[in-house]
Parts: sequence; C-alpha cells; structure tokens
Amino acid sequence: MLSHLAIQNFALVQQLDLELQSGMTAITGETGAGKSIMLDALGLTLGDRADQDVIRAGMERADISATFSIAADDDAHTWLQEHDFPLEGSECILRRVLTRDGRSRAYINGQSASLAELKLLGELLIDIHSQHEHQSLLKVATHQRLLDGFGGLQALAASVQTAAQAIRQFSTDLAALKNRSADDAAQVELLGYQVKELSELNLAAGELAQLENEHSLLSHADAALASLQEVTGLCTDNDDFNLEQSLRRACSVLEALPFENPQLQEALTLLQAALIQVEEAGSVIHKAASRIEADPARLEEIDQRLGAIHNLARKHRVPPAELHLHAQALAAKLKLLNVSDEEIAVREQQLKAMQDNYRQQAGELSTKRAKAALQLEKAINGQLAKLGMGSAKFQVALNSDPKRAPAAGGNESTEFLVSTNPGQPPKPLIKIASGGELSRISLSIQVVIAQTTTIPTLVFDEVDVGIGGSTAKAVGELLQQLGKRGQVLCVTHQAQVAAQAHQHLLVSKMTVKQNTTTSLVELAKPQRIREIARMLGGDALTENSLAHAEELLAS
Repeated sequence: MLSHLAIQNFALVQQLDLELQSGMTAITGETGAGKSIMLDALGLTLGDRADQDVIRAGMERADISATFSIAADDDAHTWLQEHDFPLEGSECILRRVLTRDGRSRAYINGQSASLAELKLLGELLIDIHSQHEHQSLLKVATHQRLLDGFGGLQALAASVQTAAQAIRQFSTDLAALKNRSADDAAQVELLGYQVKELSELNLAAGELAQLENEHSLLSHADAALASLQEVTGLCTDNDDFNLEQSLRRACSVLEALPFENPQLQEALTLLQAALIQVEEAGSVIHKAASRIEADPARLEEIDQRLGAIHNLARKHRVPPAELHLHAQALAAKLKLLNVSDEEIAVREQQLKAMQDNYRQQAGELSTKRAKAALQLEKAINGQLAKLGMGSAKFQVALNSDPKRAPAAGGNESTEFLVSTNPGQPPKPLIKIASGGELSRISLSIQVVIAQTTTIPTLVFDEVDVGIGGSTAKAVGELLQQLGKRGQVLCVTHQAQVAAQAHQHLLVSKMTVKQNTTTSLVELAKPQRIREIARMLGGDALTENSLAHAEELLAS
C-alpha cells in the first residue's frame, strides 16, 4: 500500500508530507482547489512524462517521492531482485526529481532508474482508475489474466503456456533437422574425416600454452644455465671476487673502527642487509639452476607435437589456441547432421504427444473459462445495476480460432466489452466515451475481481461524475468494500461517497500576498462533518446540513 507521499515545489504545492492509511481514503475540496495535484504528482513517481511547467513558480526543481509498504507483495519483491534494485526491508520508495533546465531523474530505493522501470514496477504497486494511462483495464492483455484469476485458473493457464512454449521450441528444432539438404551426405563425410583427424590429435584445453612454455625453457636450457652460473659466481662462488665476500669484508672494516659514528653505523646496517639479500639471491638462483636440465629428446618430442598442432590449425584456418574449440564445434555439427530418419520419426511422435497434451489442457481451460466468463458477467452486471447503470450490459468475449497454432494464452483470446445503452452493440472498454461511466465500470470489475485476487493500491478519480443520491451511496459502499481488502484512494465530489471513507483528506487553496499555495490535510471528525456539510449544501453551512452530514457519517 501507499504509506507516504512527499511533494516539494510541485504545481501549487510548496511542501507536503502525507501519511496514508489502509482502507478507503476520500480526497475532497472545492472546485479548483487542486484535487488532481496529488494524483498528478503520484503519476510522476510511476513514470509519467512531465515538463518544467509543473515546477512551482520561482523554484528550480520539484521533488516527489512515494513510499509503498510491500511486506505482502511478493511480485514487487521479485521484480526488485530480478532488476538488481536494493531491497530496504518492507518498503519501496519511488522518487522523481524535475529541474528547471528540463532534466528529470528517477530513483527506485535510492538507485537511479529509467521511466520504463518506474512504469513496470508501478503497475505492480498501484492501479489508477480514470482516463489515464495507468488504467490496466483498458489493456486487453490484462483481461485474460483477470478472468483466469476470477475463475481460479492461474495454475492451468500457466501449464498451457509452458506446453505451448515447449512445442514452439521443439518444432523449431525438428524443422531444422528435417530441412537437411542433399549435400548433407557429402558434408557428413567431410566432417567425419575432419573430426577423426582432430580426435587423433587429441589436443586438450591449455595444452598448447603449456607446450610452448616448456619448449622455450628447453630451447634455452644451455644458455640459461651458463647465465645462472655466472650470476652465482658473482654473488657467492667466485674465489677471486664475489659480492658476498666483499660485503663481509666491508662489514668487518666498519665494525673494527675504534670510535662510534651514527652515520657509519647506519651504513653498516645497510651493508649487513645487503649481505643477507645477496646470500638469499644466491640460494634462489642455485635452486632454479638445479631444476633446469637440457633434454634434447623431450625437446624434439615437443617440436613434433607443436608442428602437428600448427599444421592442423593452418589446414582448418583457425588460430592454434582455438583448435580444440574448433574440434568440439565440428563434432557437435556432425552429431546434428547424423540424425537418422528413425530418430526424426521418434521426434515427430514426441511432438505429436506434446500437441495432444496441449490440446487436452487448452480444451479444459477453454471450458472452464467459458463457465467463469458467465459468472463474471453476472457478477459485474449486478454491480453495474447498483451503480445506476442497470441498462448497461457487460460481456466477456472469448475469441477462438480453430486453426490457431498452440499459443501461450490457450485456444482463445479474452476481451471485456460493454454496451452502455439498450440496443447498442457491445464495444471495447477503451471506446467508452464517458469518463464517469468508464470509472464505474472499472469499479464494478475491481469489486468482483478483488474477491478472488490480491488487489494493489487502487485510485479512483471522480467515479461519481453524473450520479447522486442512492447511486452515490452505493458507489461509496463499494469503495469501502474494496478498502477492507486493501487500500483505496478516491477523489470525489459526493458527500455520500466521502462519508464512507476510513480517512478523509481535504484539499484547499490559499492566496497570501499574491502567493497561491495548495495544501492537503487529514480531517478529524468535527472538521469532517463541516466538509461533508459543505459538499451537501454549499459554503453556507446550516444546522440541517450539519445534521445531515453527521447522520451520513454515523451510518
């Protein structure tokens, strides 16, 4: 749920820190007070595009952040992990910063994000119902998912999707095998010879580098031994002159001086250290020299092996270091071409079995979808009647194609249609002209779907347009019913709707010294009674309007 919204320098809002609760929250205010500002700001954190005009006059930047509690939202947790965004306990923070120079920055849990990433994550966190791009019900792609959720068919639908994907991949691989050309026999013969040739070479990964290192060592063994012997002599073994003997003599001379001198003492320490290093160097060189041994027979063997490797590398036109990989690739290609007609027949039988399994599962899914569609139509049409749209008719269209190849969605596609007036053919939801009608249709669908699926934070923007009285009361009751299952934010003009809310926010606009500011505050019960009374009878509050408001709240 949306737990906190912070807005700075956005439109007419200078500073706003709003704590939100679960349940139903009503947002009211006089016409022109800026009730849409909160939703517009929230939309920016969900990836809406914006320009510098939304930044408050005189300010250099606008900053909006929305904090969501996702403790029970496994989908949001999974999305954050899959996209490498940090997890901060049970909270997810979406932030958007706009600057006067036209730049825009987005963040998810403090890490830079793209607008596309905000949109994808936002669709898991909140659903805004209005004539707005966040309205998922206008996307036909969501209709089948909602129907399957209502009918409890998610597991079967997932199984059908997996089966269709497996058939598609298996069919592609089988087609590649069956499309072998007449030249394949000659290619198989050539590949067989090449693979045999490379197999006999039996070149292991890393062997070439090892052979080259060993060859270099053996090729220079005599010269290396001579050089090491010369260095050993200079350090320790030359009887006429060596560094060790000279350093020992120098140390003895300094130690024998009949007086003390700090600088000479330092020189003595340095010479003693040098003596130790020379002794160690001599020992290391001696050990290295003992491991070097001229071996003409091994050198000739390596020469022959390297010659064979380089000859085959030239023949196959690949670098010598890649020869073993080339051998593996040719072997894999030969194995693919060597598939027999019998094996192809076996694979065709396997494909047929997969297709039969798909048809069985997809057929079962179609039957259950048809049953669930009738139940969904009945439930939603019942809700529409409660909302003053008794003449409207909601319909679930299941469009099937007998010639359709196995598809991830099964044998049919699903689309929600509605006719708002008798005698009119049903149309897609996106073609509903009235925003109020569309909002009430969306509300009816959500109330029904929410009984079988986990609902996100829902926002309804003026679902009460063009209604009043008992219909407005019914809208409020439905919104409250939704609020008991999750979180509902509702911008409303109707007192009957606002009275049903668990939390009531008032939007107001003030002008001081030609400086206009919009604020949003939570109302306590006394202030709430006055606001509902204003909504019932206008600015002039009367005893009757106040009593009516109190009665609405009490009910």
